[in-house]
Amino acid sequence: MKKTYWASLLLCLLGMTFQAYSQASPADYLSDIKLELKKEWPKNRLINLVFHGHSVPAGYFKTPQVNTLGAYPYQVLTLIKEQYPYATVNIINTSIGGENAEKGASRFEQEVLAHRPDVIFIDYALNDRGIGLERAKIAWEKMIQSAKSKGIKLILLSASPDQRVEIKDTASTLDEHGTQIRELAKTHQIGFVDSYALFRSQVQAGVAITDLMSQVNHPNEKGHALIAKELIKFFK
Repeated sequence: MKKTYWASLLLCLLGMTFQAYSQASPADYLSDIKLELKKEWPKNRLINLVFHGHSVPAGYFKTPQVNTLGAYPYQVLTLIKEQYPYATVNIINTSIGGENAEKGASRFEQEVLAHRPDVIFIDYALNDRGIGLERAKIAWEKMIQSAKSKGIKLILLSASPDQRVEIKDTASTLDEHGTQIRELAKTHQIGFVDSYALFRSQVQAGVAITDLMSQVNHPNEKGHALIAKELIKFFK
C-alpha cells in the first residue's frame, strides 16, 4: 500500500515537473484564438498576428528582391483563411533585414506591442550569431517577458539555413541558438517551431538544400512553405 502511494506520488510530481518545463502544444496553445477565428460577423473581431524578426520573415529572397506574398507570414495567412473563411486576420510584419534580437528588443514596445497583437512570432536566430548566445538570450527574454505581461501569446522560431553552415552538423552555432530558443519556449511554456530541423529533415531525405533556397541565407517559396506548414499546426 505504502509503495503504491509513494510510486503514485512520484509519478505525479514527475508529471508536474515535465508540464512545468514543456513548450506549448500546437494542438491547444492558441485555443482561445481559434475560437475567435471561427466566429462570424458581427460577433467576430480583427485578429492581429505580428511577425518580428530579420530579412527572412521580412520576405527577402535574392537580395534586393522582397517577395512579400511568398514569405512564410503571408503563406500562413493563406492557410489560415482556407481554414477560417469568416475570420478577419491582419498580418503585421515588423521584421527588418539585417537586424538581430537586441535591435528587435529595443523597438519591441513601440513597434510590436503597439499593434495590440494576439500572437507574436519571433525569428532572429540566423542573425543572432553576431551577438552570441548570452546577449541573444537576454534580448529574447526581454521580448518574451514584455509580451507575456500583457497576456500575448508567442511562437518562437529557430533559424532557417545558411548554406555556409553544414546543415547536417548538429553541433553548429545555428543548432546552439536553436537549442537555446527551444529552452526559452519550455521555460515560458510558449510556442516553438524548429525551422532548422525542418530543413535538415528534407536534406536527410535527399532534397538538395539549394532546392529550398533563393540565395545563400534566404529560403525560396518552397523553403518558406516548410515553415508556414509547421506554424499552421498551431491553428488546426
